Amino acid sequence: MNRRDLYLVCATVFPFMVCTGMVYSVISLYMAELGLTKSQIGALYTAGAVAGAVSSPFVGALADRLGRKRVLLASMTLFALVFLGYALSRTRLSLLAVQVCEGLAWASMGTSATALIADLVTVEERGKAMGIYNTTWNLGWIAGPTLGGTLSDAFGFTATFLLCTALTILGIALAVPLIPSRPKGPGQ
Repeated sequence: MNRRDLYLVCATVFPFMVCTGMVYSVISLYMAELGLTKSQIGALYTAGAVAGAVSSPFVGALADRLGRKRVLLASMTLFALVFLGYALSRTRLSLLAVQVCEGLAWASMGTSATALIADLVTVEERGKAMGIYNTTWNLGWIAGPTLGGTLSDAFGFTATFLLCTALTILGIALAVPLIPSRPKGPGQ
């Protein structure tokens, strides 16, 4: 197993995973504070999920053609814009646009990151490698919700979302030099 590259991928997505835990623990509260009803909040989440479902096959093919790293970096960049969009949104229409972008970002992240992990290891080691990668997600979601709630209480939603934007940009800055463009692992 190419552990070094696997851990580098995990390290670069970890700040992003903390941020998703931060944002998703408070985003419905933020939407309610902006005056959205529970039904409207549910509809916004549905719009994001539809965007992700529709775009997944296309971004998966794009990751095959352009490379996993490029699509992963694009998804992280889109997530930074999504978090910034939450910080700036004050209407249902702007939140709808952010949710659609978020669905596209999740589709891009989900397809490119898992394909990249699979490329780094042999077929026999993929389950273990995916387990290590999923641990990164879980650790981010362990730390993120408490941070999101605490920071939102102390500094407000906008400051929390802006911090998530900055942390995601940090992950992108780490990913550019650290993630291999064309993994030379046994999965290739």
